[in-house]
Amino acid sequence: MVSRSYSNLLDLASGDSWTFSREKKRLPRVATVAGVLSELDDDNNNSVSSDAPSSISPERMIIVGNQLPLRVHRSSDGSGDWNFSWDEDSLLLQLKDGLGEDVEVIYVGCLKEQIEMSKQDDVSQTLLENFKCVPAFIPPELFSKFYHGFCKQHLWPLFHYMLPLSPDLGGRFDRSLWQAYLSVNKIFADKVMEVISPDDDFVWVHDYHLMVLPTFLRKRFNRVKLGYFLHSPFPSSEIYRTLPVRDELLRALLNSDLIGFHTFDYARHFLSCCSRMLGISYQSKRGYIGLEYYGRTVSIKILPVGIHSGQIQSVLNLPETQAKVAELRDQFKDKSVMLGVDDMDIFKGISLKLLAMEHWLLNHREKRGKVVLVQIANPARGRGRDVQEVQSETHATVRRINEAFGLPGYKPVVLIDRPLQFYERIAYYVIAESCLVTAVRDGMNLIPYEYIICRQGNEKLDEIVGLDPSAAKDSMLVVSEFIGCSPSLSGAIRVNPWNIEAVSEAMESALSVSTAEKQLRHEKHYRYVSTHDVAYWARSFLQDLERACRDHVRRRCWGIGFGLGFRVIALDPSFRKLSIEHIVSAYKRTKNRAILLDYDGTMMIPDSLSTTANAEAVAVMNNLGRDTNNVVYLVSGKDRKTLTSWFSSCERLGIAAEHGYFVRPNQDAEWETCVPVPDFDWMQIAEPVMKLYTETTDGSAIETKESALVWNYQYADPDFGSCQAKELLDHLESVLANEPVSVKSGQFIVEVKPQGVNKGLVAERLLAARQHNDMLPDFVLCIGDDRSDEDMFEVIMNARTGPSLSPVAEVFACTVGQKPSKAKYYLDDTSEILRMLQGLAEVSEQAACASQASQKPVIDRE
Repeated sequence: MVSRSYSNLLDLASGDSWTFSREKKRLPRVATVAGVLSELDDDNNNSVSSDAPSSISPERMIIVGNQLPLRVHRSSDGSGDWNFSWDEDSLLLQLKDGLGEDVEVIYVGCLKEQIEMSKQDDVSQTLLENFKCVPAFIPPELFSKFYHGFCKQHLWPLFHYMLPLSPDLGGRFDRSLWQAYLSVNKIFADKVMEVISPDDDFVWVHDYHLMVLPTFLRKRFNRVKLGYFLHSPFPSSEIYRTLPVRDELLRALLNSDLIGFHTFDYARHFLSCCSRMLGISYQSKRGYIGLEYYGRTVSIKILPVGIHSGQIQSVLNLPETQAKVAELRDQFKDKSVMLGVDDMDIFKGISLKLLAMEHWLLNHREKRGKVVLVQIANPARGRGRDVQEVQSETHATVRRINEAFGLPGYKPVVLIDRPLQFYERIAYYVIAESCLVTAVRDGMNLIPYEYIICRQGNEKLDEIVGLDPSAAKDSMLVVSEFIGCSPSLSGAIRVNPWNIEAVSEAMESALSVSTAEKQLRHEKHYRYVSTHDVAYWARSFLQDLERACRDHVRRRCWGIGFGLGFRVIALDPSFRKLSIEHIVSAYKRTKNRAILLDYDGTMMIPDSLSTTANAEAVAVMNNLGRDTNNVVYLVSGKDRKTLTSWFSSCERLGIAAEHGYFVRPNQDAEWETCVPVPDFDWMQIAEPVMKLYTETTDGSAIETKESALVWNYQYADPDFGSCQAKELLDHLESVLANEPVSVKSGQFIVEVKPQGVNKGLVAERLLAARQHNDMLPDFVLCIGDDRSDEDMFEVIMNARTGPSLSPVAEVFACTVGQKPSKAKYYLDDTSEILRMLQGLAEVSEQAACASQASQKPVIDRE
């Protein structure tokens, strides 16, 4: 039973205790006392051994974002009260359309205004009752450090590929800002806990502001059904690895069940970071990408977000929109309008767009007075000197261009840097012949999607702008190749925004392309944008989240680790830790024992550079081997010369070298082979191929054995080594297709060995020999740590129902570490393995001493 107390990470807890009510309600009352949870589920709900419900059909979704989808303003009656209304532009509100009418949605987030402390309880109650929103009230100073500090000074620039190379570029890493980030994420976690029913609800966390929230929630509720979507880019590993808290953020995200990204590039960068920094590789099965993380499969979702087409259509129908379109039609009469809509920040590439426009005007002076670039600059979301520099540069460039190329009554660039109503922006979309997005880095950018829907228009707008309603619509897009929506807009002209000349040429192409071509491109884009809207995106994410959480029902969960290193172990119910007392007791009761032990990774730390055997392991195996009731085999991938040298003192120890190809039952016996191999001529074919890949892969090496060749790339670059290993595998399979060998890949290796050679053969041989001698084992212990040992586990587990074991045999198949395995038991590490074996050896020594004592002659003192 897991304690109900919520252990705070990194000493962030307030120290207040949690109280719980036995009564269950669908929508609990918001706690009004700091640190107190009210009306959560009964004690059994969050026990690691509790059964999850049989169905996971979602009834309620808790959506967590930095800001609630609400508009906040003071009451106009002078009372000082606050009024709230839905923010129809909020993505978090729009995605409800894809969740289904039967899904109840609760929002958790901050408000856009600071609420007085005295009114926070009343506001919380009002928002919960009227909007099903749970506000997180963050003290102003803490919020500033969290949002303007860590989020905007560290995460946001880094995720957009800007390194803090100097104090002017984001500043050095500030640990106090990181602590503020953790504190705010903890507050969000507390708010989620106030309303969650952990066995029933789904939780969907959004964006980089809340990257460590999954750890707080997973620590409190091991089986929480948790999805996370990152709306910003995820940088390459070379950029991300500079972040001092890189591992903490990766591990926090891996406490989710499903992690979503806009593009494959962002997902690929995340997977590469997991591989390089955490040593976790991904697998792709039936179209789904997943990471195995301590027995849990963390799924990866790649799907760009869409827009709410219905909302835009409704704004297109407004009289205000139609009036604005008519106004703009008259303002830009007989002119082609190119449109840019961007936030005023350093990554949107406004200045690069303006420079391209200047270049275009220089090369197409004959079109002066005929083409206008309208640049809408939305207010910056951040603050700081970089924003001021962008504003200054933008205004200076616009002024220079208009002075150089303007005419009486004509300005080639129209800069709009005031906030616009949504209908005003829509009107500009309608009259623009092309839309330019030249951001140097952007997570998604939905401006092109909005533009496409607006260019489709409606009959009334067609009439205003003088179009035939029955005619096909047209549009042109020029988009940066560095924004998330670029891959989905295959009809757009993609540009490198840093290449001013290329962007200028793209502008000319957008203006000069034929109407028929514009119509074809528009039709293709409209079909995609209208079908892949925000509802489709939300529905698809929820479906994948349901699929990712199906195993929660049958898995047993344990929480391990401290602070942000916390993670949940999810294992099959029949897989449990081996009790040393239990196995020692079974060992004492039995008299005919078979013991099979792997060496590397089991009794020696994996990848140890030691050139000698572990003295403790040698002593333990020697003691076990001396017991005449035991048959002990060391089963290793090492060559027989090394093993013979290392274990020369163990006279009764059986050794199986090179994964069982060579076998020797004791020191006095001759080596035998488990599989007859007529020749090893295939080595002459395989070795030159491996040498070729070794020469081209720095950090790789070839290990030559008597029966096998192994290409090891453990010390090579992980991505390049993995890529080379796949190529080598295909190459070897091709050239050795007619040879009696098997080519297999393992952890950092590609191995070629005779067909049929595996460690399972040693187990079969041992059991068959004991059966032939009418000495059926009543105790079997098999320990290993990697994939090659799974063959032994399979053999001894299947033998339980066969004739080769005693009907009352005790069988212990044990792996090292908690991971998916055919073994039924696990121990945590090599030290626990050796401690357990030492316990067995002591039983044998005690039995030997007792036997010697009973055989001593009794001296007659008379």
